[in-house]
Amino acid sequence: MLDIAEASHATPQGIADRQAQRLADLLTAAQCTPHYRRLLAGRDPGATPLSALPVSGKPQLMAHFADHLADPEVTLPALRAFCADAQRIGDRFLGRHHVWESSGSTGQPGIFVQDPQAMAVYDALEATRRSSTRPWARLFDPFGLFERYAFVGAVGGHFASQVTVQRLRVLNPWLAHGLRSFSILQPTPALVEQLNAWAPSVLATYPTAAVLLAEEQQRGTLHIRPTELWTGGETLTPAMRTHIERAFGCTVRNSYGASEFLPIAWECAQQRLHVNSDWVILEAVDARHRPLPAGQVSHTTLLTNLANHVQPLIRFDIGDRIAFDVVRCPCGSPLPTLQVQGRRDDVLVAPGRDGRPLMLLPLALTTVLEDGAGVFDFQLRQQAAQRWCLTLGPGVPHTPAVRERCRELLVDFARQQGVVGLHITTRVAAALPLGRSGKLQRVVAAAG
Repeated sequence: MLDIAEASHATPQGIADRQAQRLADLLTAAQCTPHYRRLLAGRDPGATPLSALPVSGKPQLMAHFADHLADPEVTLPALRAFCADAQRIGDRFLGRHHVWESSGSTGQPGIFVQDPQAMAVYDALEATRRSSTRPWARLFDPFGLFERYAFVGAVGGHFASQVTVQRLRVLNPWLAHGLRSFSILQPTPALVEQLNAWAPSVLATYPTAAVLLAEEQQRGTLHIRPTELWTGGETLTPAMRTHIERAFGCTVRNSYGASEFLPIAWECAQQRLHVNSDWVILEAVDARHRPLPAGQVSHTTLLTNLANHVQPLIRFDIGDRIAFDVVRCPCGSPLPTLQVQGRRDDVLVAPGRDGRPLMLLPLALTTVLEDGAGVFDFQLRQQAAQRWCLTLGPGVPHTPAVRERCRELLVDFARQQGVVGLHITTRVAAALPLGRSGKLQRVVAAAG
């Protein structure tokens, strides 16, 4: 943690030196995996440029899982069994590693194994660099002992955010009483009731969930008074930020992360995202994986995790489109800043039993299909308020049973939320269209 605090005030060259040393350490450790042992044979890890190594991604990782692990005792079947047990969220696999599932937003879910060093780095980055909107409060309560934290998200799987919450509850018993998770999959009235009862002082959630809760706050059904609101996991637009801040009367602090590296970037008081580039390398590249200059939006992004040595992720394609800022941030941090065009799914609005429009969160809808049907390759398009079409892509078995299962899950979920008169059709397609972000927009609202 001391090095991370010092690096926050280092020079850009100091950050680059740390990055270079940690890359050499990572390549040395990566030689313990069969995959990189072959690739790095005869090379000096300290003199091997990152650009000399091939691009990888989730398809290659999941297809040759054992080849990418430095711990031979970790096996994919055992990990799948571990992740299938919701009671073990936050536990250590084999007593030493933490495990995260990705949501499959790029068409295929992934399983990521995190070693103790990586978890320690993530914790230190969050504790040291997350910019508080109330520095005076942190001065008198540096450990947050008097806060009431609420995380609103997907809580039924081994997702990075939920694993982190459960892990913090175990590691810090003095915080456990003030830290709770709430599922976005439950009906909105139930969620509102639970949050009203909890009265959180710090609310952490996804931007689309924050917008939904802001609507409830303005309507008067939700009446919480958070002093800090943290968002991440989806794109936060300026309009969304303004709407959320007006409803709750507090400042929003955004972040950028992924299952491959949870705290990629943090937001300063200038509302600019600073990359933790002393521990993660991001490459903004074109469609042929060639580097792009600052200011130009990438076709995709390659990530190298410098902290995790048990499952080395080197030049790993995470699918986001980013652009590094040309001008240094006036906040004074030496860490580079960037703009992110990540997942851009829509909130669907449909009529309820009393005629009042209901908002259905995209993350909730996608999780219903992922967890309930094991389907990740799809697009749900709202053609009209009560008429939706679910298109299944080539990664889904095109059987009538699978299509009907997906339809029933969506109808049942919408009914639980209070939606009436919903009609859903299903179809299959050889390919699903990619949106402007370079990713598949999996939930699309009706135009107008």
